[in-house]
Amino acid sequence: MHELSLCRALLDQVSRLAAQHQARGVSRIRLTIGPLAGVEIALLRTAFPLSSRDSFAAGAILDIEETPLRVRCQGCGAISEVSLNQLRCRQCDDWRTQLISGDELLLRDVEFIMAAPAAEERAHVR
Repeated sequence: MHELSLCRALLDQVSRLAAQHQARGVSRIRLTIGPLAGVEIALLRTAFPLSSRDSFAAGAILDIEETPLRVRCQGCGAISEVSLNQLRCRQCDDWRTQLISGDELLLRDVEFIMAAPAAEERAHVR
């Protein structure tokens, strides 16, 4: 399962960020994923709890924002939201388009659990 290795790589990256910020844990991880990123989101959601078990991110929430597939027409300049395998301009039906969104796999935000003398504080990193 490809998504399991993605989760491990994600947790490695988040672990480095947590160490930089001297966090004691992670409560939320936000990702942005496009339909051309090559990720099965349902499998990623299933793999995350397995990958993060017994780690600093155990119990963390994985939020995934799915981005639409959009192209810019090189003929008329219009920006169109399109579907997989149909990357033609919605305005003029030209096939000469450039992908402007939909292939993202981005770590958007991490919410850390910080050690504090009186109470837990949360810090955001973007």
